[in-house]
Amino acid sequence: CIRDSHHTAPAAAALLSQALTAAALLGALQKGDSRVNLQVECDGPLRGLFVDGDTSGLVRGYVKNTLVEYVGGGGDQYLWRPVLGNKGFLSVLRDLGGGEHYRSSVELEHFDLAADLERYFHQSDQLPSRLVLAQLPAQVDGKTESLGVVAGLLIQPLPGADLEAFQALGERLRHDAPSVLLAHAASGGAAVLRALLPEADFEVMSRYPLRFGCSCSEDRVKRALLAMGREELQDLLEKEGQAEATCQFCTTRYVIPGEEIRSMLASGTV
Repeated sequence: CIRDSHHTAPAAAALLSQALTAAALLGALQKGDSRVNLQVECDGPLRGLFVDGDTSGLVRGYVKNTLVEYVGGGGDQYLWRPVLGNKGFLSVLRDLGGGEHYRSSVELEHFDLAADLERYFHQSDQLPSRLVLAQLPAQVDGKTESLGVVAGLLIQPLPGADLEAFQALGERLRHDAPSVLLAHAASGGAAVLRALLPEADFEVMSRYPLRFGCSCSEDRVKRALLAMGREELQDLLEKEGQAEATCQFCTTRYVIPGEEIRSMLASGTV
């Protein structure tokens, strides 16, 4: 539904799907009712993307250029260097609660979202991590849909863990993920984990649905208009006769009629 509402071309949609999956994983690391956002800025044709997620599995996001169609590597696999370009940054903003936020960035080195996020964890948190972002095609109405299955897996070691064993596990999971997803994705996340880790005795601590949602509203648009100030609002009214805004996340279009803007001006709230 995100791809349809944004009219996103295949390569842009594939990278957005991976970024939204990463936002869900990073959101799961947050505590309480908080959010985390992930931003990529680059000099390639995609130009960048922005996604965020919270602890309940709610995600949203957009790419700056929805028309990127490049396919590389054969079949439905995408190679991201031609999409992201030669230079860029990956930034993560974490909500620490109480109005406090922590932002850190790393320069794109691998031009692969999973690999550069691993690098981010290593540099920013001094925490070795392995992140797998996989997507597999599926048959939909007799046609091959490149985004049939999209999944992510993030593992991090506990203090005092055997780091050599952790590294070996990470490489195995990365290698096995596509074939395991193909065989077990329809049975759910727990079935995928059991197939990936047949020798491990693990417990599923929590489950929650992933969903796309947006916090935009007409009231928020009006508050943004109030923040413009009286002079700018009068100029907008004279030139346009009304105010229009389109949400970048969900593409909802809002129109505030001139009568409402005049009422805001007359009320003295601006």
